[in-house]
Amino acid sequence: MIPRIYIPADSGALALGAEKVARAIEKELKERGVEAKIVRNGSRGAYFLEPMVEVATDKGRVAYGPIKPSDVKSLFDSGFLTGGHHKRWLGAPDKIPFFAKQTRLTFARCGINDPLSLDAYKSLGGLRGLQNAVAMAPADVVKQVTESGLRGRGGAGFPTGIKWKTVLDTAGAQKYIVCNADEGDSATFADRMIMEGDPFVLIEGMAIAGIATGATKGFVYVRSEYPHAVATMNKAVAIARKAGVLGLNVLSSPNAFDMEIRVGAGAYVCGEETSLLNSLEGKRGVVRAKPPLPAIQGLFGKPTVINNVISLASVPIIMDKGAAYYKDFGMGRSRGTIPIQIAGNVKHGGLFETAFGLTLGEIVDDIGGGTASGRPVKAVQVGGPLGAYFPRSLFDTPFDYEEFAKRDGLIGHAGITVFDDTADMLKQARFAMEFCAIESCGKCTPCRIGSTRGVEVLDKVAAGIEAEKNLALVTDLCNTMKFGSLCALGGFTPYPVMSSITHFPEDFKPAPARVAAE
Repeated sequence: MIPRIYIPADSGALALGAEKVARAIEKELKERGVEAKIVRNGSRGAYFLEPMVEVATDKGRVAYGPIKPSDVKSLFDSGFLTGGHHKRWLGAPDKIPFFAKQTRLTFARCGINDPLSLDAYKSLGGLRGLQNAVAMAPADVVKQVTESGLRGRGGAGFPTGIKWKTVLDTAGAQKYIVCNADEGDSATFADRMIMEGDPFVLIEGMAIAGIATGATKGFVYVRSEYPHAVATMNKAVAIARKAGVLGLNVLSSPNAFDMEIRVGAGAYVCGEETSLLNSLEGKRGVVRAKPPLPAIQGLFGKPTVINNVISLASVPIIMDKGAAYYKDFGMGRSRGTIPIQIAGNVKHGGLFETAFGLTLGEIVDDIGGGTASGRPVKAVQVGGPLGAYFPRSLFDTPFDYEEFAKRDGLIGHAGITVFDDTADMLKQARFAMEFCAIESCGKCTPCRIGSTRGVEVLDKVAAGIEAEKNLALVTDLCNTMKFGSLCALGGFTPYPVMSSITHFPEDFKPAPARVAAE
């Protein structure tokens, strides 16, 4: 049996040196005259262990990591092709604590096999959901997705089934499925991991969405900063089309569905669904007023489903295992699993898929391992650059849409950024306003002007100029932006600003007072 060596080609692993490791292993195999099959898989998501190399042995797969090119010779000397012990030995991947604690549904295949092998995808349960869908009436597919409790994983948390039913019930000679892969939030990489590590699950989910709503054409809108994801998705779509997964007769059924990949220019606001639609149509990426809703009048004025990558990639498991199976995970109105992306100043950064319900403290302290610097955790931002900063006093908050909302926070795309006690929350609040000012599409005044004035006023606070008066002005600005902005960019910017002011008031004292306090 020829040994199989798995080396990630995921962007995160490549950034940490996976390509150099792959070349070193290829060279070592050649010099030793050893025959082996190298498989470039995706990442399993434990980036603190990347590049993580795995080898298939008679007793199962054995992982080693993080591997450097300088480790390769000693790996071979230690007999790693048969699972031999080495200083980088990690053992069976699924028994590594970071993975053993997870509940992997959407990411069940990610990092396991060659992401462009349709046979490998099918051997691990792929296409079963689509096979079930083509044998059902569209309304029954929508019903199953609705009953599963799946909500938009892009941040809004809107029930996926309701959106699909609206498109199904809306008459239209042409309907579209649009996948929002414009993953622009800080600390988020789940969409990219799926597209690079398990692209067929996204294709399958989009095809099911098309069958369920009567849409025959799909588009994946990917940010230009994801070249590896774009290349992988284009190859996967071509493979799926050739195999009959896409085309005029999906899996030899009467249903037609095809799709293509489109690349955005990198505007953060194009993560907002109507801006994304404008960009897809070749227009400037600015927010559209609603109504009409995209589900009724979306891409090119036609009924359109717009879902995030993770929302669509979660559909195949629902259609395979059933709504009750998926709904059994989670808490309250937050059903199923959520891929939590842990980043920032944290010891164990990576993607952790679990059922809704873990507390923020469990995620940061137990799973993330605390700060990488070893200093105390001061703040955790959940939900990207527009998410609220939570202090340790709120670490008992369960990871659930409604529970976060009760505490003036939002889950967003489930990205978590950890900060230690050296963070200056006044600077973080200013950054939020500046980010909004730079990324604003300019369509509405509260966002465009409010954020610019916000930067100016916070600079006055930092300079000790009428701090109390200017903080009151910031609060007033935030209130105007929250309720007057057309989209979430301006509407959510108050979350990081006001949470910083509320939970970390000591960082907003006039400079002399702050120095005295220290």
